[in-house]
Amino acid sequence: MSAPFRFPRFFVTSPAPCPYLPGKTERKVFTELAGHHAGELNDALGRIGFRRSQAVAYRPSCLDCSACVSVRVVTGEFQPSGTQKRMLKRHADLEVTACKPWATEEQYELLRRYLKQRHPDGGMVGMDESDFADMIEQSPVKTYVIEYREPAVDGKQGRLVGACLTDQQGDGLSMIYSFFEPDDERRPGLGTYIILDHIVRAGRAGLPYVYLGYWVESSRRMAYKSRFRPLEKLGPNGWARFEPDEPELPLVQKTNG
Repeated sequence: MSAPFRFPRFFVTSPAPCPYLPGKTERKVFTELAGHHAGELNDALGRIGFRRSQAVAYRPSCLDCSACVSVRVVTGEFQPSGTQKRMLKRHADLEVTACKPWATEEQYELLRRYLKQRHPDGGMVGMDESDFADMIEQSPVKTYVIEYREPAVDGKQGRLVGACLTDQQGDGLSMIYSFFEPDDERRPGLGTYIILDHIVRAGRAGLPYVYLGYWVESSRRMAYKSRFRPLEKLGPNGWARFEPDEPELPLVQKTNG
């Protein structure tokens, strides 16, 4: 008899500057997602804090730091705050479609505007169309691009104002990377709305969690994740509820990490 799938081989990256904490270095452990059981492996690794990037699953493995903490929203108990209810109502006219993971020029141009405005010094700024297509299309698991469009006019497709690359795992939705129209006065808080929409979608599908990636307590870039509760974090003894201090920050954010 043979095992249903080969035990994955893990590798460790060389240390590099940490994108979240100044003066720190980061190191990652990763493995390839391939073969007929890639989805099962991704589900199992997701439950212990791994994230997917194309055909690779990774998680932090830093020698002198454990600040990056995996967090997820408990969808069945989520109750939107007053501000979040207003955000849901404000953008209720958007047409939301779960598309196959196929990159389009419209998505790429939206990403370029988002990165230029929100993360001009980030590592993704130099991404070309081929890189973007790889990010979207190279997935060995069940993946969608969730598009957010303004209402159609005269039969013409509405303007694309947001998108999220999303994996559907066995126990929830994993938000891999989202981007949206930056600083559009007509559409404030799109990043918040995209997360809220994923929580609603997961709940309707009977999926208990929405995975938000990593949260770093002292990083302002990650602070927005504490607004979506109840929230669980992964620790040495598994997943557990926690209530981080909620920051006083604008309702704009990068929904990734």
